[in-house]
Amino acid sequence: MREHDFVAADGTRLRGWHTESACPVVLLCPGLGTIPEAWPMLVLPTSGVRVLSWYHRGTMGSDRPADESRITLDDHVADALAVLDAAGVRRCVVMGWSMGVMVATELALRHPDRVSGLLLAAGVPGDLFGGLLGVLHIPAALRRAVTLAGARTIRAAGPLVDAVLHRLPVNRVTASMMQHSGFMLPGADPGDVAAALRRFLRHDWRWYVTLALALADVPERDLAGITCPVTVLAARYDVVADPRRATGPAAVLPHARVRVVPTSHFVPLEAPQVIADELAALMARVAAVERAVLTGDSRPRA
Repeated sequence: MREHDFVAADGTRLRGWHTESACPVVLLCPGLGTIPEAWPMLVLPTSGVRVLSWYHRGTMGSDRPADESRITLDDHVADALAVLDAAGVRRCVVMGWSMGVMVATELALRHPDRVSGLLLAAGVPGDLFGGLLGVLHIPAALRRAVTLAGARTIRAAGPLVDAVLHRLPVNRVTASMMQHSGFMLPGADPGDVAAALRRFLRHDWRWYVTLALALADVPERDLAGITCPVTVLAARYDVVADPRRATGPAAVLPHARVRVVPTSHFVPLEAPQVIADELAALMARVAAVERAVLTGDSRPRA
């Protein structure tokens, strides 16, 4: 995996990353502030894909925009396009995880010519805070109010949160504790979890929560305009993205495959082989659709 810099449409310098192979390209719209270490299967040379991705504005080496209000969904979609343009990629399969599901689906709705297929993992296409704590069966209006208030509290206490999390030792013991917290579940390799946590905890937490709150007013999305093949992976025990709301908008699409996996929100770490298998199956479906478009042959292939 290598990192590189590129310039967004509004002039902001962003840090991107990519894997190195001659395989088909996949654009990864990341979860908020997440890192390559969260995708242990995809960054391997044997993954069968070349992954393009980036770090969100103001995180992990990407600059904050000169106008700090430029962190809306529009800006993230524009950044996704800039990643493709910088790599010279016209069209490819797009993946999204967590908040990245919002970006991936919006990209497909606005620029269908750039997206040949979608894999959406553990995320909702709109109303980010309304998707939190859904598995606890708290009324939607109450949980949205509670989670918004919690986010604003963390933002106000940002320096204190930094002081604690930046000094927290991260090792296999810490990772194992996280995996038994209920927020994450056992199943992932503790070494992979520790590697992902080590960088993630270094965020400027006031800015991190500011990025999340900038998306709070994005409403639920109707995905009916998406016509490319879609795979949705919802996590049964996800306290971040309600699995019912993760599957509902896409379930009615004509080319949608929906699967619920027995993991927490951290599907890429807890079920990496599922991600790899579903991505391979999606790419085969995309190839079949594009072959049919080119040849006019819509017959199923063995």
